[in-house]
Amino acid sequence: MYEQEIKYQKAKERVTELRGFFGHLSVYVIVNLGLFLLNMMTAPDSLWFIWPLMGWGIAIVLHALRVFGGSLGSNWEERKIREIMKNE
Repeated sequence: MYEQEIKYQKAKERVTELRGFFGHLSVYVIVNLGLFLLNMMTAPDSLWFIWPLMGWGIAIVLHALRVFGGSLGSNWEERKIREIMKNE
């Protein structure tokens, strides 16, 4: 039963990570769409909306890497922990 609780906790943490990422992505899209529209209505000759789009986009990419894997993901941490435990 204890093993089931651990699996449940890990699954719950994963769902929380996913919900956090998709919430972040949704806010990014909505806000940047608003900034684009504001830019086009007020100063279409100067495309300033691109700067927050790119800056925040970097944060979105880093968040995605952390949640979905890559060198910064939690999978890397788990693999490294197992590797260290195996070598000791």
